Amino acid sequence: MSLFDHPFMVGALLAGTGIALSCGLVGYFLVMRAQVFTGDALSHVAFTGALGALAFGANLRLGLFTATVLVALLLGALGRRGRADDVVIGNVFAWILGLGVFFLTVYTTNRSGAGAGDATRSVLFGSIFGLSSGQARAAWWIGLGVCAALAAIGRPLLFASLDETVAAARGVPVRVLGFGFLALVGVTTAEATQAVGALLLLGLLAGPAGAALALTDRPYLGMAVSAALAVGSVWAGLALAYYVPTLPPSFSITAVVTAVYAAAAARGRLLGTRNHEAVPAA
Repeated sequence: MSLFDHPFMVGALLAGTGIALSCGLVGYFLVMRAQVFTGDALSHVAFTGALGALAFGANLRLGLFTATVLVALLLGALGRRGRADDVVIGNVFAWILGLGVFFLTVYTTNRSGAGAGDATRSVLFGSIFGLSSGQARAAWWIGLGVCAALAAIGRPLLFASLDETVAAARGVPVRVLGFGFLALVGVTTAEATQAVGALLLLGLLAGPAGAALALTDRPYLGMAVSAALAVGSVWAGLALAYYVPTLPPSFSITAVVTAVYAAAAARGRLLGTRNHEAVPAA
């Protein structure tokens, strides 16, 4: 049977496409703005938010989105011009991770059995094959919404990312853009947790973007390449998990992302070496 004959696979591909598009575009700006550590911190915030919701009987998605967006804005408020510095992120990171362990203890203590373990694994490693049709459509539309919002602020955000000081001097609202971008990172992180889980989320944010930056230094082309690589990696990972059932989809997706990044980095290094050798000696 074709993988398109299964409703769960069609839903996974639909959700994965929306998630990958947003991760590819958001990740490109994260790498360009040197904020990858922020994405890593928010992946752990997603873990804490989801477990906090489960521990107190709230909706898991509500905990995911509330925690990631609010903490993203908090990081921006504690940083400079809407950017969190590494010291702030490190302190928030440690506190949030400890809070997540506390929520995990509360949840597993109050609820024993297979259900608790399944929910915890779903948060940590994702469960894209288990999404309902409604959840898959929601992931698709949320992904498109993030892409539309980035398109609306993309030009000034790119200016602020390349030269923040000059952008501020030219009247670009750098701080507001920083907060808006961090909110989009929070939304993307919350939604992508369903696909690859909180532990492996950073790979989908940073891998395609890093590969795109290794392949081209043209920003708009780089954004398109990053989004395309993210979507291709998710589709290839889902297909690999379908045809090799022993492979979890989160592992398959991140494995493909890693291979794509390694190939792009090797190509960039090879071309750089050749160009260096082609320059005549003075």
